[in-house]
Amino acid sequence: MHASMRRLLLGASLFCLATGVSSRARAADYDPIAEATTANASLKNKPGDSPQLGLSHYRNNVTASSLPVEWDVKSGKNIKFAARLGSQTYASPVVANGKVFVGTNNSAGFVKRFPSKIDLGCMVCYDAETGKFLWQHSNEKLPAGRVLDWEQLGVCSSPVVSGDRLWYISNRDELCCLDIEGFLDGENDGPFKEEQNQNKDEADIVWKLDLIKLGASPHNASSCSITLVGDVLLATSSNGVDEGHKKVAQANAPVFLAIDKNTGKVIWSDASSAGNIMHGTWSSPCFGELGGIPQAIFAGGDGWLYAFDIRGENGKAKLIWKFDCNPKASVYKLERATRNPIIGTPVIYDGLVYVGVGEDPEHGEGNGHLWCVDPTKQGDISPTQVFSAKDPTKPIPYRRIQALDKDKGEFERDNPNSGLVWHYEGTDTKKFDSTMHRTLASAAIKDNLLFIADQSGLFHCLDAKTGKPHWTHDMLAASWSTALIAGDKVYIADVDGQVAIFKLSAQKEMIGELELDTPVNTTLVCANGILYAATFNTLYAIQEGASFKPGTDAATGGGQ
Repeated sequence: MHASMRRLLLGASLFCLATGVSSRARAADYDPIAEATTANASLKNKPGDSPQLGLSHYRNNVTASSLPVEWDVKSGKNIKFAARLGSQTYASPVVANGKVFVGTNNSAGFVKRFPSKIDLGCMVCYDAETGKFLWQHSNEKLPAGRVLDWEQLGVCSSPVVSGDRLWYISNRDELCCLDIEGFLDGENDGPFKEEQNQNKDEADIVWKLDLIKLGASPHNASSCSITLVGDVLLATSSNGVDEGHKKVAQANAPVFLAIDKNTGKVIWSDASSAGNIMHGTWSSPCFGELGGIPQAIFAGGDGWLYAFDIRGENGKAKLIWKFDCNPKASVYKLERATRNPIIGTPVIYDGLVYVGVGEDPEHGEGNGHLWCVDPTKQGDISPTQVFSAKDPTKPIPYRRIQALDKDKGEFERDNPNSGLVWHYEGTDTKKFDSTMHRTLASAAIKDNLLFIADQSGLFHCLDAKTGKPHWTHDMLAASWSTALIAGDKVYIADVDGQVAIFKLSAQKEMIGELELDTPVNTTLVCANGILYAATFNTLYAIQEGASFKPGTDAATGGGQ
């Protein structure tokens, strides 16, 4: 291994030790906010920032801040600003070092050389205090069309920010490193110097890595929100099936990657899930030191959860464990499937890993599964394994469509190496309001209370240690969002543009339900005591005591 690479991986190892994360501390007073603060301490951002999806590499969307429980977008009450986005926004905002970054499409037409009629993927930068538009990274659509880059989706991934650098994956499946100042600082940072121009409202690219050139074939969208550990970026390539949904387009392409944040060089990659991807690889990684090992955890499009040693081994991926997040007899198909990929991002809380299965909403609703996994074991830690009657001693390999076919004499047996802590599918899967449905969301956990919304619009509250359900709430609208726990309150948005607010409690106590006037397909975030919400077409900053004149576009300083 090259000396510089050894130093990079050693740095990642030292970072893990510096975070002070114990291997399953199991403390009764476990504090996810303190853990996130420690994890983010080396990122060179302001202490109250929210520099990546899920706040930190643990991906647990929890903050100590007390946020408003009242606002009115029509009167401007408690609205600090409202800034125009594109016409469709699916990426959650990130706030760091005085700026807000949001992935969207080009319908706002901020950059003159790209009028609003031109469909682009855009990473847009705003002033976090005023909502003023600062600059935009504009990415033309991939020529293959919607099979790789669906029209008007824009950028679907949230960035990670550290100091004056930002990293994200564009709609062209390029991992891009940008200067957060754009060209406003009058410099063209490199090594990439080939920007088409250096206008003040354009992005300054530092380097980029084309994941398609590495072999990946994203399906419909590139949507990984990467995370950063020391000098190592963790990302997925969004690899998926072909246009006919019959097979994986690139079955040997890298899916999970560790990349040098400074150069864009791939440290290691893995294609374990590639041949069995059901639809797309749309989840995002998390990270934690678990079982004494620095674990990079990825959710695959094959419905399995994977953990790798972030340091790799001789330049290759080193698998620690894997966990099948679907019942073995479940079946994958385009409609009414019982086997599902994973879209929500796994979350680490007090030494355990939490994840639910989901699917592209265009392929309908369905029953789901929420899992809590012990990450201290190694190998296949799935609850059961499948065997053939011809050889009942050796587990048979997993298959993309169905892992267990009883008609062929196959059977399953409890796995003595199982890492299952608990599994939740609802209390009565024959009743809508007692079922855990497919989810696009991640869990949000504090005080051993876990909250998660499903695609069918149920909001679930469970005991994080046992999986025992406390309560559910029917939002009467689908939800694509992860909950935000702020202080002693829980906020959850739905696609009707409503935000429900609950007390952080094992007993359901609804505080209120407020409007954000257009659909919300993103997650609410808090930074520096301000609630940021990206609706389909507007970025709102919500703060107690603020007042904003309705009809004003903070991005441009003028009317809508």
